[in-house]
Amino acid sequence: MGRQREASAELTALGDKLNTSSTNAMTTEPPTTVPQARWHGPQRRIGVTGGIASGKSSVGLYLSEQHALPLLDADIYARDALVAGSAATMAVLQRYGNAVAEAGQCNPVSLDRIALANIIFSDVEERRWVEQLIHPIVAKRFDVALADLSAEAVVVLMIPLLFEAKLTGLCSDVWLVDCSPPQQCQRLIARDGLTLQEAEQRIAAQWPLERKRPLADLVIDNSGTVESCHQQIEQNINGIQKRA
Repeated sequence: MGRQREASAELTALGDKLNTSSTNAMTTEPPTTVPQARWHGPQRRIGVTGGIASGKSSVGLYLSEQHALPLLDADIYARDALVAGSAATMAVLQRYGNAVAEAGQCNPVSLDRIALANIIFSDVEERRWVEQLIHPIVAKRFDVALADLSAEAVVVLMIPLLFEAKLTGLCSDVWLVDCSPPQQCQRLIARDGLTLQEAEQRIAAQWPLERKRPLADLVIDNSGTVESCHQQIEQNINGIQKRA
């Protein structure tokens, strides 16, 4: 259980940190409330973002399951980029060697994602290198998927670092899933089995939610009940679908 839980935690954390340049650099940029670019094509594209463990995946899945909307997930694309035998995986192995190779593996060699996450969380420069490796791969996956879905009236894009990576140009509407930092910590600890220090480290590596709120078109308060969150979604998705 421990190994599986740790692997899941590190996979989620790695996905939350991709598609951007140095995370530490981004968190120290001067705060801004200047709106970023938006998609203005005929298709409505809802970009769902938030902080780690704020509940963005739950909102995205609800839209997909309850409203039958296509769902594109940056985390999945990031994880897929590092599957055994991929070009990105081979580049990572070339850089770090056996330190990140999964024990007991033959060809193609798989990555020990826990070991890789330990490296990128402890070294800003190494995190930047991994992010710059993965970013173009994820961006290309979005381009291909959106082209394939061009006939759909509404598409949902789950992108954890939507603002940090300046990917708002993919979206016509940006929804921020919000909660308090203590709730983020509690959820991370419960979900991923992290220590308090590890949870705080992951939260601190992203822009704070208070910085993201003014940049969103809609802020969904996910600090209460599941029913309350769903009610907010319904109040807003119906209008988007009618205008699509």
